[in-house]
Amino acid sequence: MAVRECAVENMGVMRRVNTDFWKNKKVFITGHTGFKGSWMALWLQEMGAHVKGYSLAPPTVPSLFTAAGVGENMISETGDIRNLEQLTKSMRQFEPEIVIHLAAQPLVRLSYESPIDTYDVNVLGTAKVLEAARTCLYLKALVIVTTDKCYENNEWAWGYRENEKMGGFDPYSSSKGCAELIASAYRRSYFSEPGGASVATARAGNVIGGGDWAKDRLMPDILSAFEKNRPVVIRNPMATRPWQHVLEPLSGYLILAEDLYVRGSEVAEAWNFGPDDDDCKPVSWVLDQMIRFWGDGASWCYDDEPNPHEAVLLKLDCSKAKHYLQWEPRWHVDEALRRTVSWYKVFMRKGNVRKCTFDEIHEYNA
Repeated sequence: MAVRECAVENMGVMRRVNTDFWKNKKVFITGHTGFKGSWMALWLQEMGAHVKGYSLAPPTVPSLFTAAGVGENMISETGDIRNLEQLTKSMRQFEPEIVIHLAAQPLVRLSYESPIDTYDVNVLGTAKVLEAARTCLYLKALVIVTTDKCYENNEWAWGYRENEKMGGFDPYSSSKGCAELIASAYRRSYFSEPGGASVATARAGNVIGGGDWAKDRLMPDILSAFEKNRPVVIRNPMATRPWQHVLEPLSGYLILAEDLYVRGSEVAEAWNFGPDDDDCKPVSWVLDQMIRFWGDGASWCYDDEPNPHEAVLLKLDCSKAKHYLQWEPRWHVDEALRRTVSWYKVFMRKGNVRKCTFDEIHEYNA
């Protein structure tokens, strides 16, 4: 494939996000009020991009969007990606050069409770983002963010590569596999003209970092219990996941978007952005590290109540992104956990979390 041929000469030269590239770029983000979307919006603002976000209201109280004043230096529109008319109007009014699609129903357990809504948002919502993007005259790059859970998970000891079969046991995972197929169909049907916009998908693992308060996610559950001086109740302590700080995959999305803009169809395909194998750890290990960083008598216990199915082992093979985008993870999982605890302590002490977030972005990309 072309991507392999054009990148060989640069193999071994690992990249930082190119801040000069993003200055004055017009970037449209869906899901900018969510956890990853808020980090992404702040990073783009810090680099001087012109940013417009389109999203529902922040999904939690508190939220990173509110706590860090994410909407202060961008255009922020409240809207549902399932509303094609509003979404198309919003994009056309802004005329973006780059679209980053992050809006989603992101929770496995909620997908069991609301499967139709999950498919509606993650599958049809993705199709509508792609359909709206087709009308944008100056669009050059579109990154569709999915998840590592889009793969048919056989719980192998090795990581999944981008050419592995799509699947998913639960509605959430299945919906993200469907989103990948939709993106592929739109890429081949509508985004393959020379000089036109190019579409790629990005698959990342379990992200952690300051500002995540989503229900039924490990970090918020841990920190909520710690703050209340209660043991953390864990349903699957032996589950092994590819943990990474939120800035790791975001850097991959930004590097991918730049390359789509510059190189077009050469990189218009699927990409994994995950941690090194050594950072794929069981939940029990993560808990022990969090207890060490938090101190103050923090503890955890096992939840022996019946729970919906969740995969025990899931890993990504990110060789392709490392070799052909020159991307690689920078912060190991213990550093990511330390920074996550530090961020939440700033928040709980009513410190300046906006400054704390920007400081982490600067340190990560230094």
